[in-house]
Amino acid sequence: MLGLPEQIKVCLFDLDGVLTPTAAVHAAAWKEMFDAFLERRARHAGGPFVPFSVRDDYPAYVDGRPRADGVRSFLASRHIELPVGSPADPPTAQTVHGLGKRKNEILLARLRAGGITAYPGSVRYLRALAAAGAGRAVVSSSANCAQVLTAAGIDWLLPVRIDAAVAAREHLAGKPAPDTYLAAARELRAEPRQAAVFEDALAGVEAGRAGGFGFVVGVDRIGHADALLAHGADITVPDLAVLLEPGEPEPGKSGPGEPE
Repeated sequence: MLGLPEQIKVCLFDLDGVLTPTAAVHAAAWKEMFDAFLERRARHAGGPFVPFSVRDDYPAYVDGRPRADGVRSFLASRHIELPVGSPADPPTAQTVHGLGKRKNEILLARLRAGGITAYPGSVRYLRALAAAGAGRAVVSSSANCAQVLTAAGIDWLLPVRIDAAVAAREHLAGKPAPDTYLAAARELRAEPRQAAVFEDALAGVEAGRAGGFGFVVGVDRIGHADALLAHGADITVPDLAVLLEPGEPEPGKSGPGEPE
């Protein structure tokens, strides 16, 4: 089915970096937040300021993880301990949740300033899946998943959404645990072996492999194909449209369930 093994019946997609180019916006927001925190900490302690690296730190410690887990993971890499705090903490709080809240404020401001557009190749692939009657779900650790899907105009193409709100309500562990992807497969009434996972994050492909899914597609938009394969991807592609067979008719601009 559309470039996937025959047993695959449903497709489970990460959001940022797979369907929408918000991964770069996320990375920039993390950098702005962490750099301000690290610079202030270095100034007070009299030590060197080593900035957050989008190239190295973002994929290794933050990308694909729930927000608080990303904060904890990066701080641990710098041997920094902070109180966890609570989700009610303000963005000024020097806690794990406070830093996460600050990052989200920066992200939302950047999204409002720049808008959101889905990757054209991803839209083509989602339309082809819809025309073929394949089950589709988005699986994201983002608390802003619904807003991003709506703003990008692709919410109608993804009938099932497992995001940060669902994970919190159902007590699902975040990636690299497979829980959120397993929940999406259950919603689509599919066994893991019948589902393909599409991920650009190392933690995400690890989740796909840990869950025993039938196929894990690593989406490589930043030149880390080898790392995606090493962490559990079966194949890597630079864009989802690559999976469309040459000469295969593409669905028209209107699709089942698409708003007029």
